[in-house]
Amino acid sequence: MPPLITLTLNPALDLATTTERVTPTHKLRCSPAQRFAGGGGINVARVLHRLGSDVQAWALAGGAAGVQVRQLLTDEGVPTAIQPIAGDTRENFSVVETTTGQEYRFVLPGPTVRTSEWQACLDALNALLTAATAPRWLIASGSLPPGVPHDFYARLAPGARAHGTRLVVDSSGPPLAAALQAGITLVKPSLRELRELLQQPLTSAADWCTAAQALVHAGQTEIVALSVGEQGAVLATREGVWQAPALNVPAATGTTGAGDCFLAALVWALDRGDAPPQALRWGVAAGAAALLSPGTALAQAADMHRLQPEVIVQAWQA
Repeated sequence: MPPLITLTLNPALDLATTTERVTPTHKLRCSPAQRFAGGGGINVARVLHRLGSDVQAWALAGGAAGVQVRQLLTDEGVPTAIQPIAGDTRENFSVVETTTGQEYRFVLPGPTVRTSEWQACLDALNALLTAATAPRWLIASGSLPPGVPHDFYARLAPGARAHGTRLVVDSSGPPLAAALQAGITLVKPSLRELRELLQQPLTSAADWCTAAQALVHAGQTEIVALSVGEQGAVLATREGVWQAPALNVPAATGTTGAGDCFLAALVWALDRGDAPPQALRWGVAAGAAALLSPGTALAQAADMHRLQPEVIVQAWQA
């Protein structure tokens, strides 16, 4: 079994295109659509694969779009474990307005997953966690489709903790809150998601760092990787808190997948033994590299390696 497993319960066939200007009622003539296998964990697996990690992407998928997602991952060389479901995998659509560079993202909810389907997935994952070759990391990323209980990720925490697998959760709302209550290794919220979780405005960098560190000290997670968009990222552990401003890379093709790239490179660096500040440097470089590719083409390894030395990381003192 590969040492790194990603989990995507609500994958998507991502379609990306461009148009001169987005306006109501008019027909918008678009460029030829590009198609990508998408969804949080799938994106993370694709980037980990590019960085040379031994990774496998687990996902639920069904219908014609699900077949395309599987084929796109095969074409890219990413090992997969796809559990078929009766519902049709969703399609997401992103449009970059060429006159302004603004990106418009249309995200569908996904199919309703039957109890028997999500339970079979949960049972398989828990069996994986208790195996002699349990993975070093299990990265659960993305929204939960209709029908899946909000504590699905939380139900993975006891098995992961008991057998030494580091559980990463990148989600929002009730699934994120439940996972933190269960106790995990790493959480990667956006600033908006952290504000919603804590019901706090978090208006300053000091607020971000304090809030991230508080989650660690509360025992809800060992590491907080907080992405703050154009203002960079924060990494908090029991050893300290570090900040890194974003690189000045123009997002001419949109920002879709930048957070997934950030998480992938961060885990890749931590898995190989990098210290937290260095891992943060890789994460920020990967997030910036994602902006150079259209749709969810995601960050390329060469761009990550090129940009990484440019990232500045500073320790934060309360």
